[in-house]
Amino acid sequence: MTIFRHELRQGRTALIIWSASIAFLFAVCIFLFPEMKGEMDQVSDVFSSMGNFSAAFGMDQVSFGTLTGFYAIECGNILGLGGALYTAMCGISMLSKEEKDHTAEFLLTHPVSRVQVLSGKLAALFVQILILNAAVLLLSLLSIYAVGEDIPWKEILLLHLAYTLLQIEIASICFGISAFLRKGSLGIGLGLAIILYFFNIIANISDAAEFLKYISPYGYAEGTDIVTNVSLDGTLLLLGMLYGIIGIAAGYIKYTRKDIL
Repeated sequence: MTIFRHELRQGRTALIIWSASIAFLFAVCIFLFPEMKGEMDQVSDVFSSMGNFSAAFGMDQVSFGTLTGFYAIECGNILGLGGALYTAMCGISMLSKEEKDHTAEFLLTHPVSRVQVLSGKLAALFVQILILNAAVLLLSLLSIYAVGEDIPWKEILLLHLAYTLLQIEIASICFGISAFLRKGSLGIGLGLAIILYFFNIIANISDAAEFLKYISPYGYAEGTDIVTNVSLDGTLLLLGMLYGIIGIAAGYIKYTRKDIL
């Protein structure tokens, strides 16, 4: 519990900044919607006829004139990319920072096993993800209520569930990678999140690259698919959770056997 609390204290500033920033952008988008929805039907017609560009972001499936369509595209991209960057940043530094900052020797002299260290850090990582998503969801619901729109509960909750799971998957993979690093590298984590994001865009554009949806967590967190089908793709979701479990397992195996410098 000491390690868990320490990690939460150490990461609280970044958590507050990222949560506030993403939630603020959500609120801005939602408060703009009532003023824009009268013109959105024409915008939707334009976007739906833009070929591969429309397909890349799923804009050919939904209407910008509806709250669910607008929310899935505008707000979904904010949380999908912003949340992924934050969790990748946290995950990739969770273990490697101890060697980078030369605190590993001090940490491991305490009467705790490496498994306990790993478990405390992983629990703190997941709690931070849940706090961020809870804050964003709460403010988005309050914003929808404030502008007088009906809350599409099922679609909204499914969207936020999908993005929470996406962040957990990316954080888990980065956590595993972190065990193999000695000096830390935010670039690896951030780069991984961005690459996975573009994998999904490429898969949307080209049928030949559709297999990339089975690699990218954005495949099951595609906002337009979720609000259209009002469900998550179980196969892609299970694959994503499997990748996350493999990442965590690799991290545990490597870190428990690693020579700490």
